[in-house]
Amino acid sequence: MAEHNHKDEVTGVDTTGHEWDGIRELDNPLPRWWLWIFYACVAWSVVYMVFMPALPAPPGFEGFTRGLTGNSERVNVAQQMADLQASRSTNFERLQNADFAGIESDPELFRFAIAAGRSAFGDNCATCHGSGGGGAVGYPNLNDDIWLWGGTFEDIRYTLHVGIRSDHPDTRFSQMPAFGRDELLSQAEIRDVTQYVLQMAGQSFDAAAASRGAETYDMQCASCHMADGLGDQAQGAPNLTDADWLYGGSAAQIEATIHRGPYGVMPSWEGRLSEPMITALATYVYSLGGGQEDNGDVMGAGGQ
Repeated sequence: MAEHNHKDEVTGVDTTGHEWDGIRELDNPLPRWWLWIFYACVAWSVVYMVFMPALPAPPGFEGFTRGLTGNSERVNVAQQMADLQASRSTNFERLQNADFAGIESDPELFRFAIAAGRSAFGDNCATCHGSGGGGAVGYPNLNDDIWLWGGTFEDIRYTLHVGIRSDHPDTRFSQMPAFGRDELLSQAEIRDVTQYVLQMAGQSFDAAAASRGAETYDMQCASCHMADGLGDQAQGAPNLTDADWLYGGSAAQIEATIHRGPYGVMPSWEGRLSEPMITALATYVYSLGGGQEDNGDVMGAGGQ
């Protein structure tokens, strides 16, 4: 520590008496402009404390000082939300019983439906399907044109209403047996039918095993996936001849799927979301990659 009452030889300013590694701290006064700003802030804080809610109650008491204005941000936010809902109510009313053609033909309504649907998707669907609808293993991709239960706008809206294997009385329902877990097929039979599925999908396969698996497939699988493996949207049975696999398309993944019989669940959004919001959500999902026209033509990409 340096001695007190030392004056800096260069500037002629007194030092504070503090020294670090030969460097002395000058005892310069604060700038006048900074002091005036500081005093103004203190004065403003007193005025604010008088007029606005500011001070919490002391221990043992509830609440806070209300201020002369009685301002409440909680009330303000509630009012802003009410105003926002009121401003949206007209468009939500128009979505109540709208079809996609009607929504798409009205640019303002279409933009509103996409924005509302995107918000609902982020809040309710992105956890499983991903923020962009790309899905993951066990969670359908909504950006392609592979749809287990149909990809028309009405199909998607209905699926949102009733869910898949949900507690809704009209839910879409299908169940693939757990052929291995429930000992419906031996492990050897599961391996053989896996090779036959790989053959149908155009992947590398063991010809001898696939030949044996063909009979098992006809007996156990063709009723849902069809004899040609193209699947059946009426019962949510996937196409086994393409390159899209909900639970993975490698030999090991297909074998595991046959063994355990997956049972994915999508909740019913009826009652959780309003009818106009479900329509907006269906519009957004349908528009992610295109969806399917009512005649079965694909509008671009789609989903599952």
